[in-house]
Amino acid sequence: MKITFLGTGTSQGVPVIGCECEVCRSLDYRDKRLRSSIHIQTEEQSIVIDTGPDFRQQMLRERIRHLDAVLFTHAHKDHIAGLDDVRAYNYLQQTDMPLYGRKEALDQVKVEFYYAFEKDKYPGIPQLRIHEISEESFSVKGLLITPLPVMHMKLPVLGFRIGNFSYITDANFIPEATYEKLKGTEVFVLNALQKEKHPSHFTLEEALQQVKKIGAAKTYFTHISHKLGRHKIIEKELPESVALAYDGLTITL
Repeated sequence: MKITFLGTGTSQGVPVIGCECEVCRSLDYRDKRLRSSIHIQTEEQSIVIDTGPDFRQQMLRERIRHLDAVLFTHAHKDHIAGLDDVRAYNYLQQTDMPLYGRKEALDQVKVEFYYAFEKDKYPGIPQLRIHEISEESFSVKGLLITPLPVMHMKLPVLGFRIGNFSYITDANFIPEATYEKLKGTEVFVLNALQKEKHPSHFTLEEALQQVKKIGAAKTYFTHISHKLGRHKIIEKELPESVALAYDGLTITL
């Protein structure tokens, strides 16, 4: 299984246009963070988790020519806004795009992209097929996926586990039942927004506390705001088993 970080950034703490902060001025490609999303490639499946506003740019950059399904963690704009661009895969693959998510997330998708669900559809619009999921495991073309319920302040969000890989973004609380589902995870991805306290995201220190509790062999932090700072500086502050993810990073399991 190959995991590619399509984006590791966030709309939270986005600087104003023309900002001269260290991250904005950085020439380090690891500091150029598009909105958080990952691509999962197995022998049989090509899956994306979340289609943020940068979805088209991310898929073109990584030259992903086939897509079997989209999983949604939740329906905030920075995680669904690029969905319209799956129409290119509709055209290439001549099939609807399956979407998997909680009822609440999929209901919001139907609102945001209402034109894709009308009875009389305009030619060329994205062709979407809804699959409502719960907290029970499900499969995409034979690939077993286990939802990981977490909380994003007051909003229920889903992470996902596939084999020994687990992915959680946009969270500041992990229930005990989800810790049970995380047992045995070898590679873990978790949000670490910034160093300062935040009402709906783990801070860097809080994320490091989760790392100790979960005990994965390797953890990557994502959903990183400019406030966290430059990649090369923060990396030096992390334990050996933890790294900052960056756009385009690929890991093979």
